[in-house]
Formats: sequence, C-alpha cells, structure tokens
Amino acid sequence: MAFRSWKRLLLLGRQNTLAKAWRCKRGGGLSLRWKRCCHWSAGKSLDPEVRAFLEENTEVTSSGHLTPEIRLRLLTPRCRFWKEKPDLWPYGDPFWAIYWPGGQALSRYILDNPCVVKGRSVLDLGSGCGATAIAAVMSGASQVLANDIDPIAGMAMILNCELNHLNPFPITIKNIINSEAGNWDLIVLGDMFYDEQLADSLHHWLRKCIRIQQTEVLIGDPGRHQFLSHSIRSQLRKVIEYSLPEYTRQENNGLTSSIVWSYQPSNSTENC
Repeated sequence: MAFRSWKRLLLLGRQNTLAKAWRCKRGGGLSLRWKRCCHWSAGKSLDPEVRAFLEENTEVTSSGHLTPEIRLRLLTPRCRFWKEKPDLWPYGDPFWAIYWPGGQALSRYILDNPCVVKGRSVLDLGSGCGATAIAAVMSGASQVLANDIDPIAGMAMILNCELNHLNPFPITIKNIINSEAGNWDLIVLGDMFYDEQLADSLHHWLRKCIRIQQTEVLIGDPGRHQFLSHSIRSQLRKVIEYSLPEYTRQENNGLTSSIVWSYQPSNSTENC
C-alpha cells in the first residue's frame, strides 16, 4: 500500500522536516491573551475548497483507537491516498491525519480522569488531529488552546470539533516553543520527541513554563528511542500505561503500549 510506505516516511524520514519547522518558526512572543494568538476560533469559516478536499479524502472513524468516544477524520485504508502516490497530496505532510499513540494515551487519560482538566486552562501542544484538545473540552476544561504549525491541521481540528458536536476551540498555528511562558494550568503534548534538537527545545521551554507559571505538564509517548534516551526521561513520573488496540499496533510498527508521563523537573527553580 502506498500510504504504508508514506507513513513509514512520516515515521522515519519526513519527521526531520517537521522537526526543523518546529525549531525554526519562532513564535515572536506568545501573548497571554488568548484572542491575540488565535488563527481560528468559533464561527471562523473554512476555505470551502479545503473543506471539500479533507471531507472527500479522509474517513470519519472512532474505531481501532483508545478513545471510541471521539470521532475523527483520519487517513484509513479506505481512503484514496492510502494507495495514491504521496506526492499527489496537495498540502504538507498530513501528520494530523494519523492518531498517534502518545496522543491516544493522553486523550484516554483525560476522558477517564476529568478532574485533571476540569475548570483549568489547557494548552495542547502539537495538537495534530485535535483529539486531546477535544478530550479536554469534553472533560470540562475552562479554556483550551490547540497549537500546531500546520494550517491544514487547524482546519482538520475544526472539522473534528463539528463531528463531536463541539464549538471549535481557539487554534494557533504559530510555533510557540521558546516563546514567553503562557499562563496555562496544564500543557499536554504527545509524540513530540522524535528529534534531538526539538526535544532539547521542548525540555528547556517546558521547564521554563513550570518555573515561571507553575504549569503542570503531561507527556504522551509510546516509548520511542528518541524519547527514552533523552535527558528529560530522568525527570518524568509514569502516570499510567495503556495497551494499544491491535489496529494502532499494526500502524505503528508493532508498538504495543503508550504511556502518560508527568514532567517534574527537579531543577525547575533554576534559571532557564
């Protein structure tokens, strides 16, 4: 299947391109006022052509993942681009169209433990399809901001909000890593540690957010080498581990489980 080889590129090679984009697209300072940093919000209309393309070339599904409560538009074996040549996809690589296992674990944990987000402000960093942000809204978060540097991901998130009968939450496509520390109660991020330099930037920025704003940080990852071998690993506390459904295992090179970690740096009080 063409998309299987495409997905292998996403997993192995093309992530370097995305990592470079996260490293290079500086945020220029993240405002503490949500409205000033949002590119999409409730009532914002999508480009009709992009909407039509996404609706035609993705499938609405809630099966094969840890969160059957959440419906998402994803690339599946029944989609044209599962077999079509990847170069014919007219937009950037569709990382958002895959429900990655780290995001699944975070979303499952939030749905099962709504007290983690209830009444709190939540930043979903590297949101992708928006599932974790959706889980936060469903679980009673007072404010949710989804962040992804791919504008098509932002559009897909709005469609996924519609599928789950939710008003779209604010979305920003700025790279906010290395910007000023926003006043979030909780930052969640899944499957972001696939590049050493990006991991270093995340480590630095998250530690700054904890030091300045006392932000809580939850990380979802299925145990990729780049994550387990990074120095951040020694400052994580395992919260919960989930066994992945068979479909997700097959689509992620046999990974069998995914873990939610709490980031608790012992040196969060030092200068960052």
